[in-house]
This record gives sequence, structure tokens and C-alpha cells, in this order.
Amino acid sequence: MTQPQPSLLPERRGLLLSLFAALATGAALLAMGRTAICQCGTVKLWHGVVQSSENSQHIADWYSFSHVIHGLLFYFFAHILWRRWKLLGGKPAIWALPIAIAFEAFWELLENSPLIIDRYRAVTVSFGYEGDSVLNSLSDIGFMALGFWIASKLPWKVSLAMAIVFELFTLLMIRDNLTLNVLMLVWPLEAVRAWQGAA
Repeated sequence: MTQPQPSLLPERRGLLLSLFAALATGAALLAMGRTAICQCGTVKLWHGVVQSSENSQHIADWYSFSHVIHGLLFYFFAHILWRRWKLLGGKPAIWALPIAIAFEAFWELLENSPLIIDRYRAVTVSFGYEGDSVLNSLSDIGFMALGFWIASKLPWKVSLAMAIVFELFTLLMIRDNLTLNVLMLVWPLEAVRAWQGAA
């Protein structure tokens, strides 16, 4: 008889740690000088204009799809580490989501540092990128957690199909997606930049 698989979703302790990590990220971003909400003074559920001063300032935008994909990917890695490789004996898998949130939080802090903001301006079509509001960064962490939760409920093939659909959808809608975002940050191609800028 096989043993049941340990859950990769947190129990109360892991949930509290996840919440603490998100709030600590918000506090760190405020300490870095990030604005709490859009400087326009409003909070929108959705802002869909990429080349605008309000991009990455509200709750959701086109890049929210990328953060859901982050969650799908983090769940995949958690599955490999805890269920396949039996990390720490496979037992403390309840810490998988808090660790994923810590990684996402680290990215939000890095993404809003002058180093990455300047990199976006220099090599992508995001010429006027000013970084995220704290609200948007915390929302991004929330969308990652949503992706993690979705992956925990669906067969891996459905998660993979969802990631591909999101990538193709945002590519079609804004000529950008997670794949191109990583490519342009790490190894920028002028042809891709020109194609994106022609939208």
C-alpha cells in the first residue's frame, strides 16, 4: 500500500509565514521609496495600457498572467523537490508555498531596484518604466500564489496548457510575455525590441 502524498499547500503555520513574507516585502518596498499606490491617486482592478505611467501600478495588468505562470512553475519545482527528490524527507512540504512566496518576493524587490529598472529602460520597449507600486507588487505575489494553488488542483498537463495559452494570449495582445521578458532582460535582441515597439 502506497503512502499518501504530502500536501504542497501550507497549513496554518505555513500560511502565516506566507502572509508575513508578503507583508515584509511590502514594508521593504516602502522603505526603498516605492509608492504605495499609483501616483495618479486611484486604485484600479485592471489597467491594460502597457505604455503608460499607470502600467504596473494597479491590482492587475497584462503581466499578472506571467505571475500566475510563476506559481505554476514554482509548484512544478516544489513537486520535483518534495515528491520526487524527497527534500527534507518529503515531510515539510507545507513550506513549499512560503518558499515560493519568498522567491517571488525576492524578484519583486530586485525588479524594483534601480539595477533592474534601468535595465528594463535600456534593453526593452519599456522606456518609461518606473517600477511597480507596492500594491502591484503585492498583487503580483498574490497572482503567483493563485497559480501555485491552481497547479495543486489540476493535472500537470492542464497546468502546462494554461501556461502556454497565457503566453500566447499575452504575446498576441501586447507582444510581450514571460518568455520574452526574460529573454530581453538576459539577452536582448534588437529585432525583438523593434517588433515589440511597432505595436
